[in-house]
Amino acid sequence: MPVFYGTHIESPLMLGTAQYPSPKIMAEAFRTSKAGIATVSLRREQRSGQDFRALIAALSVHILPNTAGCHSVKEAVTTAHMARELFQTDWIKLEVIGNSDTLQPDVFALVEAAQILCAEGFRVFPYTTEDLGVCERLVQAGCEVLMPWGAPIGSGRGLMNPYGLRMLRAHFPDQVLVVDAGIGLPSHAAAAMELGYDAVLLNTAVAKAGDPVAMAGAMALAVQAGQLAARAIPMEPRDMAAPSTPVLGQGLLA
Repeated sequence: MPVFYGTHIESPLMLGTAQYPSPKIMAEAFRTSKAGIATVSLRREQRSGQDFRALIAALSVHILPNTAGCHSVKEAVTTAHMARELFQTDWIKLEVIGNSDTLQPDVFALVEAAQILCAEGFRVFPYTTEDLGVCERLVQAGCEVLMPWGAPIGSGRGLMNPYGLRMLRAHFPDQVLVVDAGIGLPSHAAAAMELGYDAVLLNTAVAKAGDPVAMAGAMALAVQAGQLAARAIPMEPRDMAAPSTPVLGQGLLA
């Protein structure tokens, strides 16, 4: 099970709380998935008020507020301060968006904001790209967790750059790594875990599914399967066929 800043989490599945057809369906999806962490946008919480806050508290999971929708260092840092006061947690998922079409992180602003927040005692979960240089700077800033994207937020395209994600895992063998964004199918979640990642974070794939509760259950099973597969050390792919039945010593037919 993943350990985030010294806190053991029961499940490697992390779910967002936006876009569900109803609060009841969201709660059922969380119960079915047994997700260990719920991400919450401060801006949505401010719009929804006390009822939404009570609903999130009733999920009995760890809360990870985020700075979704922020496009500058100042905006992200200010939002993080507000989230810490509102949710009474030093955990913050740090998002600084650089492009409105792809929602790709502004990695320069991300590193700067991470440096500020880590220095102020925040436990930062940065939403980043799979760029190795950027991730090294985030670790140097004090981030114990890295959350590279699989694909653009809400795209459901899966892992666009498995090579880059695999390289990050190899370069940071002791760092907690989470694939964040772009997961659309259970097979995508399983693939992320098969790479040796510690967790996956997704929202749209469950919330916008025809049956969010059923999809939440499928994602939970996929994450578990991928995790078990990684621990089992999968066979290496081959270019040529290899017989599964030995032919040495096999009798010859006349």
